[in-house]
Amino acid sequence: MKTIDTLVNDIYTMLETKEFDDGVDTEDVCARFGEVCADILREQLQNQDSVGRLRLSGLGKPDRQLYNAYHGVTGEQLRGPTYIKFIYGHLTEAIVLALTELAGHTVTDQQKEVSVDGIKGHIDGYIDGVLMDVKSCSSFGFKKFRNNTLHEDDPFGYIAQLRAYAHAERQHTYGWLAFDKQNGTLAWLQYDETKDNTPYKDAISWDVKKRVAHVKKLVSGPLPSVCYEEIPDGKSGNMQLDTGCRWCAFKESCWPDLRIYRYSNGPRYLTKVVKEPRVGGPDPDEF
Repeated sequence: MKTIDTLVNDIYTMLETKEFDDGVDTEDVCARFGEVCADILREQLQNQDSVGRLRLSGLGKPDRQLYNAYHGVTGEQLRGPTYIKFIYGHLTEAIVLALTELAGHTVTDQQKEVSVDGIKGHIDGYIDGVLMDVKSCSSFGFKKFRNNTLHEDDPFGYIAQLRAYAHAERQHTYGWLAFDKQNGTLAWLQYDETKDNTPYKDAISWDVKKRVAHVKKLVSGPLPSVCYEEIPDGKSGNMQLDTGCRWCAFKESCWPDLRIYRYSNGPRYLTKVVKEPRVGGPDPDEF
């Protein structure tokens, strides 16, 4: 029996040699992969309304972002390129799981529904008996999984999401199979809650049920304060959004005077302009 410790190398070797373990039905894996891809596309062609719903996948998101989504606050209107990126991300995750099976590893319980005190979610499944989540990333985001630094910077709440799933499944070991969609590289990052003196210990030392109770109370109360305070934009006197706000769909709702400027390294969101930047405005199709 193969174990998850050799997963990444096993996938690479299978692709390089085109050799398969006994018992691997390549035709069956390929056929099921095709069905999964069709389901992904069907789902993305439907309207997905999350108003009035709480999900375990959102436990790690900041309070105001959760509140706004729950109450249907108008956010940024997603454009075609963004939807394509979503579809591509789901498809690459399906590819990774198909390759996992072709490399002779077991994948079970895909999209199993789990729940913590009434808040539901769906797990990606188990690989070789280990609870896991598949993440497709940019090369920059991939480094956090490859170098085990996710606990230092987790703006999308990946740790809280998987830890909530683990709590629901009564698991103490879990991990992420990360895919660098720019370079095609893979990494496996595993956490073990039973171990002491791990670099990620503080990131998982919180009570899932207390967080669930807090979120339930949160959405029934008043609008929370902004998730992140504005930060200086160099020494100009201008102020800009914190990183956590830049990727949020509700940034213009929280910061109604927000102004966007196009820099060579991407857009910059200014909340206060003392000195006008000498750059152009944004191209709506670029961002």
